[in-house]
Amino acid sequence: MYWINGQPQQFLPLDDRTIQFGDGFFTTARIKQGRIEHLPFHMERLKDAARRLLFASVDWSSLLNEMLEFAELQQEGALKVIISRGSGGRGYSPAGCGGPVRILGHRPIPVEYATWRAEGVTLAQSPVPLGRSSRLAGIKHLNRLEQVLIRAYLDRQTVAQEALVLDDEGNVIECCAANIFWRTGHDVFTPDLRFAGVAGVMRRHILELLCGSPFEVHHGEAFLYEVKEADEVIICNTLMPVLPVNRIDERSYAGGRTLFDFLSPNC
Repeated sequence: MYWINGQPQQFLPLDDRTIQFGDGFFTTARIKQGRIEHLPFHMERLKDAARRLLFASVDWSSLLNEMLEFAELQQEGALKVIISRGSGGRGYSPAGCGGPVRILGHRPIPVEYATWRAEGVTLAQSPVPLGRSSRLAGIKHLNRLEQVLIRAYLDRQTVAQEALVLDDEGNVIECCAANIFWRTGHDVFTPDLRFAGVAGVMRRHILELLCGSPFEVHHGEAFLYEVKEADEVIICNTLMPVLPVNRIDERSYAGGRTLFDFLSPNC
């Protein structure tokens, strides 16, 4: 089911800039009992993306009302909110666009997430690195060709459920569709996303949960060997929402789920 600007629709005009250039951004939220989890975080990330991508004014009030109504109608599942710059402009220029278009879509939560949460997952290093761009880093924009390639390579193997993704300088950044944390003792690490990657809503929620906890949180650049030397690794997104990692390539994590057990009741 899809809504476009508050109306049930399935089609966009061919000159919409999401089709022409991937000119837009999105967020994916979990609907539970008709309510949108972490709604303020999702609205903040949408507004931040609009500001950083120089979008004309989005009707945020209408969008919020549409999201609430849509979630109440669906009751459960995943809500995808896409903002397109709309139709118009000449070539790459956004000048003359008719205004942002609000798109809402619904799909079920992937059924495998419940199994993976109970049993854990394996990660395989992706052969596709992420390019570094401080202007686009953190934004969930619609230019997802890197992730499409990462997923295509992951689909060709049968061992791993997710990919561990580095940037083009060899720093660990994220997974194909998830953020990553790792723990060594009471120190918890997560990658610096100033130059690549997506700053996920569940990642933000976990960072808030860790404030005032027994764990000390560190943000920074890290190479693959540093993650492999950790005691524990988890991955997260708003739909998973948090999964324990059993293995990365040849490295097995069998030493317990201290961080996972701490986060799991509130994720």
